[in-house]
Amino acid sequence: MTEAETMPAHTPLDKTPLNGIVSKTLPQRLWGNAYLLLSLTTLMWAGNAVASRLAVGQISPMGLTSLRWVFVCAILPWLMRRELAAYWPALKARWVFVIAMGTMGFTAFNALMYLAGYSTTAINIGILQGAIPIFVLVGAFLAHRTAIGPLQALGVFVTLLGVMVVASRGDYHVLTQFAFFPGDLLMILASFFYAGYTVAIRSRPVMPRLVFFTALAIVACLASLPLFGAEIALGHSYWPTQKGWLILAYVVIFPSLISQIFFLRAVELIGPSRTSVFVNLVPVFAPILAVFILGEQLALYHGLALALVLGGIFIAERLGKR
Repeated sequence: MTEAETMPAHTPLDKTPLNGIVSKTLPQRLWGNAYLLLSLTTLMWAGNAVASRLAVGQISPMGLTSLRWVFVCAILPWLMRRELAAYWPALKARWVFVIAMGTMGFTAFNALMYLAGYSTTAINIGILQGAIPIFVLVGAFLAHRTAIGPLQALGVFVTLLGVMVVASRGDYHVLTQFAFFPGDLLMILASFFYAGYTVAIRSRPVMPRLVFFTALAIVACLASLPLFGAEIALGHSYWPTQKGWLILAYVVIFPSLISQIFFLRAVELIGPSRTSVFVNLVPVFAPILAVFILGEQLALYHGLALALVLGGIFIAERLGKR
């Protein structure tokens, strides 16, 4: 009888478990957990709202917008160069669409958010982003005639009521006198831009999502340069401080790169419909981060507005679809 025949069926040298199932490593388990990936993704996006406030006086808004995409494009296009070359004909055929999407969804949205940080709180920025799914619902109706049922219409109304509570700071007189904070109005406009981007993305060219994202990042970089140039020409730009560089590093690494990879992986695991629901965590995480990192104060109207925004989303996206 040979040594192999006398060896026990399962020894430390035998890496195969007795049940025949190969155990996954911790990174593999994390990479296969869509809910963890989405929670981390929305946490990073909420951190972007906090970054818009931290950046005040540390790095100029157009500088942050432009340098963000400059650094992303110093990494991602090189990594995706073969894929970009393979899908270049499809991108070239839809070049107007690609330029519009990158400009609207990435450049305009981020520029307006970072500009809003100069005249409103990170709490408001985060809560107002909660209106994006409702704007998408309305945009889908206007662009594609997607039907809106009674409960979905009610959800739209409730969410918009929450937006009005945030913008008015819970004061009726602000509504009657139209005395809103400029930052709140800029954030609402930014949400409209991103909603338009979200509605239009269903018509994107057929290609892997990461390839399309890379193309949009290149467009966003090029579209942001004139804004940065105008800021410099007007004398409103300044060299980033040490803290400003750290903020820029966070924005590049987490909201711009890692979160996008996590989000795309989650879409692969559970599909776009279930994935989109997690975006509603942004207005939940952003106020929490704003309180703990920035020391901002939550007011009663913030709680009311958050309840209205999330309640409206729930009515429109869950009850309305049923």
